[in-house]
Amino acid sequence: MSDPRQGDLFLDLGAYEGPIDVLLNLAREQKVDLTKISILKLADQYLAFIAEARRLRLEIAADYLVMAAWLAYLKSRLLLPEPPADDEPTGEEMAAALTFQLQRLEAMQQAGVRLMARPQLGRDVFRRGAPEGLPVVSRIVWEVTLYDLLKAYGEQRSRAGAQVLEIRAAELYSMDDALERLAKLVGRLPDWQTLSAFLPENLRSGLHHRSALASTFAASLELARAGRLQLRQDVAFGPIWVRSPEERK
Repeated sequence: MSDPRQGDLFLDLGAYEGPIDVLLNLAREQKVDLTKISILKLADQYLAFIAEARRLRLEIAADYLVMAAWLAYLKSRLLLPEPPADDEPTGEEMAAALTFQLQRLEAMQQAGVRLMARPQLGRDVFRRGAPEGLPVVSRIVWEVTLYDLLKAYGEQRSRAGAQVLEIRAAELYSMDDALERLAKLVGRLPDWQTLSAFLPENLRSGLHHRSALASTFAASLELARAGRLQLRQDVAFGPIWVRSPEERK
């Protein structure tokens, strides 16, 4: 940007430039401590800076104009009597806040200068060379007792002999199969016959045989309830007899 005070073109590619930076530079021109600067004089210098920039028809960013308007408002608050008490801060409080902002910006800039002036790695100081590698020889030493050996052997044997329990699905004779088998014989049994005679052929012993017997008995009860079969048992726990129902005349 151009400096309207000198009319020369200058470039600053270092830190951020903004209205608060311009205020700090103007405050430094007073050559007094920041805590003792004249806010009125600083405001006049900044407003003159903006006016000169406008006269030279230089493009001014919006934040510079906002700062100019705020400084003009601050100048009026400092010169005119204070209005009745309200929620806004007084002119002295606003001037003190601006002074604090300038002090903080100057402290940040000085800290940055001191930080960049310190020795930098790779430019002023350098790391030492990488240390030479040393050969490492590892030797494993086992220290165990007889109990530890026996325990490890037992655990290995137990893992080797472990078996997986597999429970296979049982093959049962369903009631639907028994009901379908008995229904085909309904009407063809003029004489009494035992229920066990209607069990399927080639039944295996055990659970499969018991399931077939229970399913056939349940199917016979269902057909008897529907009136399609007659049941008879002469003695308790004796054989169950079945036949087709007699034809009504």
